[in-house]
Amino acid sequence: MALAGHNARNENLEGAAAEAEAASDARVVSLAVRRAQAGDRDAFAFLYARFADNINGYVRSIVHDHHEAEDITQHVFAKLLTVIGKYQERDVPFFAWMLRVARNVAVDHVRRQRLVPVEEVRATEGFGTSAASAAPGCSNDLLDALSTLPKPQRDVLVLRHVVGLSPTEIAERTGKTEGSIHGLHHRGRQALKAELIEREAGPAIRVAPSEA
Repeated sequence: MALAGHNARNENLEGAAAEAEAASDARVVSLAVRRAQAGDRDAFAFLYARFADNINGYVRSIVHDHHEAEDITQHVFAKLLTVIGKYQERDVPFFAWMLRVARNVAVDHVRRQRLVPVEEVRATEGFGTSAASAAPGCSNDLLDALSTLPKPQRDVLVLRHVVGLSPTEIAERTGKTEGSIHGLHHRGRQALKAELIEREAGPAIRVAPSEA
C-alpha cells in the first residue's frame, strides 16, 4: 500500500513537471512569434528550428513521400515569412495555425500533381524568356532544388538567405562551429547552383552573393 502511494506521488510530480515544462515552452514560442511578427530574424530562426521536423512529419503524412515532404516543408516556411503577421494568438495556438498553413500548402501541392501531368511540367521548364523568369514557377525551381540538398546544407542556406542570419548567428542557433557553417554554406551553394543549372533554371534564379 505504501509503495503504491509512493508511486502515485511520483507520477503526480512527473505530471506536474511535464505541465510546467509545456507551459514554459508555450511562453517561449509565444514570445518568439511576437518578435518574428515584428521582423526579428532570430525569432523566426528559432521557430524554424523548433517546428521544422514537426511540420515535415505532418506533411509527410499527407503526401506519403519523404522527398516531396522536404520540398513542401520549405514552401511552408517561405509562406510563413509572408503570413505570420496575420496570426492572432487569441484565435488558435501557433502550432495548430502552422499545421493549417502546412495542410493548405500540402493539399495545393497534391492537387497540382493530380491536375498537371509531369511531362507537361517538364516541357515548360527552361524557357529563357523574361516572362518565364518572372513566373512563380521559378521560385518553385529554387525550392525544388533546395529539397535535393543534404539537410545540414539546406538548413544553413535557408537560415542564411531566407531568414537572413549571419554565419555567427547560424552557428549559435545550430550548435555548430562557424567554420563548419562556412563549409556547409559553400558546399550547399555549389550543389544548389549545379542543381539549378541542370534544371535550366540557373540564369533565372539568383542566390544573393555572400561571404558566408
